Amino acid sequence: MKNSAVKSIVAIGIGAALFFVCGRFIAIPCPIPNVTINIQYGVLAFLAAAFGPIVGLLAGLIGHALIDFSWGWGVWWSWVFATAIFGLIVGAFKKLYDVDKGEFGMKQIVRFNVTQLIAHIIAWGIVAPALDILMYAEPASKVFLQGLVAGASNIVTTAIVGTILCIAYAAAKPKKGSLKEEQ
Repeated sequence: MKNSAVKSIVAIGIGAALFFVCGRFIAIPCPIPNVTINIQYGVLAFLAAAFGPIVGLLAGLIGHALIDFSWGWGVWWSWVFATAIFGLIVGAFKKLYDVDKGEFGMKQIVRFNVTQLIAHIIAWGIVAPALDILMYAEPASKVFLQGLVAGASNIVTTAIVGTILCIAYAAAKPKKGSLKEEQ
């Protein structure tokens, strides 16, 4: 139990740092105001798939808050919470992917990508726009357009980056029964 908690804390710290670096320095401009195309959601989805919902939630929450804070305009909490919800949802279905067991075949790839697609729709189609309206009195047409574009680009980048990371991680794990005693 203690080892699991330490692993989770380390994964949260590394995940938040990777999310920050990718989101702050590898953001592709988009014609929609305040929206960029990002690869950090693939990293977050991988971490959530490998380490679970708490790691996904906290790495996303901390990493996204750090990105916003670093720009100097303050933290846009509605989108930070949406990112945290995304990480939580992907991590909640961790057992469907078997990434930590060294298995990530076609069945797991499909499950992972269906889950991340649904999680992005919830995060960017519901949570972020609703909180933008409630917290910041933003116009609905603006925030739903931003959510649609952000969600669509995040689905694609997560499908690519997240899937590649999961495949690589699973391949690097020793297979059960693969270690034999030497005679």
